[in-house]
Amino acid sequence: MIVFRGFKHKSPAATVLTIGNFDGLHLGHRALLARVREIAARETLMPAVITFEPHPREFFSPESAPARLATLREKLEQLDDEKVELACVCHFNAAFAALSAEEFIRKILVDCMQVRHLVIGDDFCFGARRQGNLHTLREAGARFGFTVEAMHSIVTAGTRASSSAVRVALAEGRMEYAAQLLGRPYSIDGRVVHGEKIGKQLGFATANIRIKHDRPPLQGVFAVEAHGLDDGPHQGVANLGLRPSVGGGSRPLLEVHLLDFSADIYGKHLNVRFLHKLRNEVHFPDLESLKRQIATDVDSARNYFKH
Repeated sequence: MIVFRGFKHKSPAATVLTIGNFDGLHLGHRALLARVREIAARETLMPAVITFEPHPREFFSPESAPARLATLREKLEQLDDEKVELACVCHFNAAFAALSAEEFIRKILVDCMQVRHLVIGDDFCFGARRQGNLHTLREAGARFGFTVEAMHSIVTAGTRASSSAVRVALAEGRMEYAAQLLGRPYSIDGRVVHGEKIGKQLGFATANIRIKHDRPPLQGVFAVEAHGLDDGPHQGVANLGLRPSVGGGSRPLLEVHLLDFSADIYGKHLNVRFLHKLRNEVHFPDLESLKRQIATDVDSARNYFKH
């Protein structure tokens, strides 16, 4: 997949395009991308997306911005998995926010992306003060030579698939429901780093994964599956949070104890899939109490995988 940072370059071919934040890449996003691929194959065009970094709400109101479901790297990896051939990452800053709808269409859609067909969600707005909409795009398409179609929202289990709905499900520990909205288990990527070896001292060695999420959308202890090692996925139990029992600090850490596994995996890049929440993160008065709870968590995880 080709990645443009900004819109100073020109697409190597005419595109079928969709636009969005694509945070978490839920079923609604995947339906848009499936439609893009379908048209691209039929019309011999390049399937492409425009996305934004940071999330617009992080720019306009950072204090109340929602927790990110995916880092930029994770999002681009997910788009690549969906067979997107070109991703244009627009830096969302004051200059970009001030672009008029007409400038957005001409500079980005036409000049940069060479759009021939545009697929958008039914609530899509764009440009300064969100002045652009479906009607604006169809008028512009008639002038610049591209067509536009809007897709309805995807509803699953009675809920519209959206990044907001996924965040709520994760915050509430409803991992199976979040997986329904996403079409796959929620996951976080990261590299295994050296830690304080406290887990090993307690008899439960952990892979310590420094994550790029400053404020992950979920916290607690989970039954997980780790991907990225040569011998296939491994079942495990993970703690994601601030580790209050051992003075973990202000940045969240993902610790994964892989069941029946003992190899050295420092430096490996893992994809950790959160399958089921076991409990919330809590403070324990001493390491012995923590050790007993970890043993219980491991038993609970084994029981989950068994059934």
